Amino acid sequence: MIGREKEKNVLEDCLNSNRPEFLALYGRRRVGKTYLIKEFFDNTFSFYSTGVYKCNTKQQLRVFKEALTKYGDATETIPKDWFEAFSRLERLLEQDTVKREYRSGKRIVFLDELPWMDTARSNFKSALDYFWNSWGSSQKDLVLIVCGSATSWIIKNIVEDNGGFYNRLTQKMHLMPFSLNECEQLLISNGLKLSRKQIVESYMILGGIPYYLNYLKPGLSLSQNIDKLFFGEDGPLRYEFNQLFSSLFKNSDQYVAIIKELSKNKSGLTRSELIDSKHVVEGKELTRCLDDLCQCGFIRAYTDFTRKTNGKYYQLIDPLTLFHLSFLEQKRIDSWMEFVGTPAYYTWCGLAFERVCLLHINQIKKALEIAGVSSNTFAWRSKKSKPGAQIDLLIDRKDDVINLCEIKYSVEEFEIDSNYEKELIHKAECFRHETATKKALWTTMITYAGLKKTTIKDIVACELTGNDLFRD
Repeated sequence: MIGREKEKNVLEDCLNSNRPEFLALYGRRRVGKTYLIKEFFDNTFSFYSTGVYKCNTKQQLRVFKEALTKYGDATETIPKDWFEAFSRLERLLEQDTVKREYRSGKRIVFLDELPWMDTARSNFKSALDYFWNSWGSSQKDLVLIVCGSATSWIIKNIVEDNGGFYNRLTQKMHLMPFSLNECEQLLISNGLKLSRKQIVESYMILGGIPYYLNYLKPGLSLSQNIDKLFFGEDGPLRYEFNQLFSSLFKNSDQYVAIIKELSKNKSGLTRSELIDSKHVVEGKELTRCLDDLCQCGFIRAYTDFTRKTNGKYYQLIDPLTLFHLSFLEQKRIDSWMEFVGTPAYYTWCGLAFERVCLLHINQIKKALEIAGVSSNTFAWRSKKSKPGAQIDLLIDRKDDVINLCEIKYSVEEFEIDSNYEKELIHKAECFRHETATKKALWTTMITYAGLKKTTIKDIVACELTGNDLFRD
């Protein structure tokens, strides 16, 4: 299994503990949650069942009944409700013949896509609550794992629940997309021979989602692969965007409207700016949608350095969503192969590379050797300067330094000419004047291929390249 070392350690702890374990696993759709659990436990479950997309309560119970039968329940009827379903699961787990994990002897119960089981007026959550609190929580050899792609549902109904699940979880795990380092390992293991430049470009499109990366075929260039996946009539990812949101959210049109509005501004929008667009919901409904999109990893919420207490910005950062809206939604191109190398392609690369960097802030901190230094990340927009000034990433450090990060994509070494030097000086001076900070300001260049040796470097305190983003 590629990566996931921290997660495997958590699962190992569950096996080695002498108490009942209740683990909630969540993360973006296609990120590899089910794969992680099935691979780690080698399918040695005492019971496994999954929710089914867009099925009613009776259909969900039918699926659950089939799973009970598979694992040894002889009852032929479909449970009349979830309380009966979990009662039968309890009896199944108490049988002497129940299947156990071979290393620890523990009983492993894995309930996948839990939010889909919780249909309207089904009392699913109450039945699960009763199952755990009345029986499961006293079984020292039981590991209950619940999982779902609707991250917001898992967080609100299980992780942050104030009712029956309050303080009942023993472990929680937010599975994140792969880093560039992990993507490189996966692609190598799949037999793809891609340069790091091509791996970065694949990340600009597919993000760190293993499910998408596994579609890339050896023997085809990256451009050929992208054409087959997105621009072929039967491309497996051609309609992924629509399926993604409809499977995660009820009233998915509300979420898509927010996503589309955010895609119009690369630096993001405030809540007020979103409302001013007149294209999105307002009030508590907007708050809920923004929280859900943040929790699912499609957008990030960040603060301006000069507005730390309010006025959050919301920025679209999911690579595949951005790719869809830029090229498929607008039908700008018919072939990625033909688009590569055009001026518009390099403009897109510049924007997409910024998103890749924002998704690798931990790697940037390691490259700057400040992983152990307390720090916070912000962005900044000038409110006064003319011409305007903006910094998309700054790292405010406890050791009295602020890294002002400039992110530039260039296939060749990037050159800082006299005009760009003046722009960098202008940004730093405006930032100093408007924030009144006393900290040292270090201009930090993050470029894919590095800085040209003949470039003006006097004002550059730190230099990072694309290779630094591949740190583990």
